[in-house]
Amino acid sequence: MKKKLLTIVLAVSMTAAMLGGCGSEVPTDEPVQEETVQTADPAEPEAQTEPAEPEVPELSDEEKAQEVADLIDAIYVQEWTEETDALCAEAKAKWDALTDEQKELVEGEDADPDYFGRDTGDASKDDPLNADGIGENEILVVSFGTSFNESRANDIGGVERAIAEANPDWSVRRAFTAQIIINHVLARDGEKIDNVEQALQRAVDNGVKNLVIQPTHLMHGAEYDELMDVVDRYCDSFETVRVAEPLLGSVGSDATVINDDKKAVAEAIVAESIEIAGFDTLEAAAEEGVAFVFMGHGTAHTAKVSYSQMATQMDNLGYDNVFIGTVEGEPEETACENIIEAVHEAGYNTVILRPLMVVAGDHANNDMAGDEEDSWKSMFEASGYFDSVDCQIEGLGRIETVQELYVSHTAEVVSTVDIKTASLDDGEYEVFF
Repeated sequence: MKKKLLTIVLAVSMTAAMLGGCGSEVPTDEPVQEETVQTADPAEPEAQTEPAEPEVPELSDEEKAQEVADLIDAIYVQEWTEETDALCAEAKAKWDALTDEQKELVEGEDADPDYFGRDTGDASKDDPLNADGIGENEILVVSFGTSFNESRANDIGGVERAIAEANPDWSVRRAFTAQIIINHVLARDGEKIDNVEQALQRAVDNGVKNLVIQPTHLMHGAEYDELMDVVDRYCDSFETVRVAEPLLGSVGSDATVINDDKKAVAEAIVAESIEIAGFDTLEAAAEEGVAFVFMGHGTAHTAKVSYSQMATQMDNLGYDNVFIGTVEGEPEETACENIIEAVHEAGYNTVILRPLMVVAGDHANNDMAGDEEDSWKSMFEASGYFDSVDCQIEGLGRIETVQELYVSHTAEVVSTVDIKTASLDDGEYEVFF
């Protein structure tokens, strides 16, 4: 210990002498201050440094496009879940983040660049009719739906507006049966449309007592049956429930059975088509070698006989140059190849195609008028039988006479509701057909 102390004192003395030699004054009467040097305590652990975050590799163009395609496929479904709306928003956000080149790479089971990229009109012109504040009396207009904005506003919207104008004391609301279409419109345009269950629950929550349901479906087919299944679950939630006729009325047993509804529709759609085509009469068009082909959807449901009945109705009206076909080819005689042969054998060299559908949506724009080789327009042209093939891409819903027919169907059931006293036994509702 003494040796260490001596060493320190000597060191201090030498330092003072050196400073004095440089001309610095060091007071000798001030105490020498000792420096304290902190050393690491071996018992204490060394400070840990945080590991650097691993760099996330940038996704390739193909991977970014695949993310969007996977999200589109996830919402291209008929069943709604609590995650559906969020998935729709995520799909749109990721689509918007893509470059134009990346968008062209989007491809999946149901996904393609047209899902978000195709221009189908201004969605802001459409009213989804999903407001609350309904009141006690509601007319719920139920449609299959369409993601084509212009057609939704004019075809479906045309029917809804006509019904609303004819029933000022009732609130008119909308529901679609196709969740795939509801999701598409929500994801692309941010427009929220109720499905049938959501619309019925909205009516319950708003205290609706008297409910009238007007389907815009063409017939009593599969979509109509699915609608009725949902209505069954809600029928005891209202004092009265009435379900009106679809466009073509009752189905009938075979192809020979027709009714006033089918006659009215046949006359209306032919009159509209010949006017757009620039003819004064159907006979004048026939003299020019023009045939009109109305393309419906087709169905495996027993209601498919409705298409055969419409063909019978055209014959009974003397519309020899009018033909009825279907995308699905059910009934069999309505398949495209059969219609092509029928028109050719009848001697017509010009064809005008028009949808036998309430809306001019995907089927009308793609299956009928598209550029793909399997579209009706392409197949008619490929046959080599015809000088020209033209398309009228308009749905039935924008034809005033068709709107009036829906209004009359609604009126038939509204007139049966005594708003003051109407009631049914629990679990019952009335269907008018």
